[in-house]
Amino acid sequence: MDQKKEDLSKSFEEFQSKMDAFSSILEKFGMDIITKMGQTNLKITQLTDKINNLDKATIDIKSLIPQLSNVIENQKVLEDELDLIKSLLKNMGQISSKKKEVENSVDRDETATSKKDIILKQFNDLRENLEALDDPIAVKPILEQVKEDIYEFTGGHRILYEISQVVNRLNSASSLNDLMDEQDTTSKSIKDHLVDKITFWNNKLMVKD
Repeated sequence: MDQKKEDLSKSFEEFQSKMDAFSSILEKFGMDIITKMGQTNLKITQLTDKINNLDKATIDIKSLIPQLSNVIENQKVLEDELDLIKSLLKNMGQISSKKKEVENSVDRDETATSKKDIILKQFNDLRENLEALDDPIAVKPILEQVKEDIYEFTGGHRILYEISQVVNRLNSASSLNDLMDEQDTTSKSIKDHLVDKITFWNNKLMVKD
């Protein structure tokens, strides 16, 4: 009887030892799972933060687009102004000596009147021929010549800048029927814009002494 109790006690101790070992294994396994879940949650949190930062960066970039458009537009205006200055300086160098001769001549008024008549005729001829024209390249040299004549006649005029704007548009246009302002669908065609402007330019020159 005592032997059986002793055997039973040993069996119980062995069972208890195995249960303790099994519990230790389960505990370690559970800790490993918890650790890995914690690492996974950390990575998810980090990825979420990165996505949020990316969203913020995207919003910031989109908010800069209007400002960038303004910079580009202002740059275009500045380039137009620089083109006008370059044109004026070029013309100044070419005709400075001729202008001095004209200023010192007693026939200056007669010469000025003749030059104005030539400019007006160039404008009127261009306006009459515009209906049959479509190629921007055919119009550009006419306007360039008129620019030189106007500078010689006036010594500098706002008209020169406006003509330069049209010439710059002709450089990128494929047809006179293209819009004068590519960004504005309500703007007039280059041809219609020129017709209106020629009338305006003629009136400006008519009041010029």
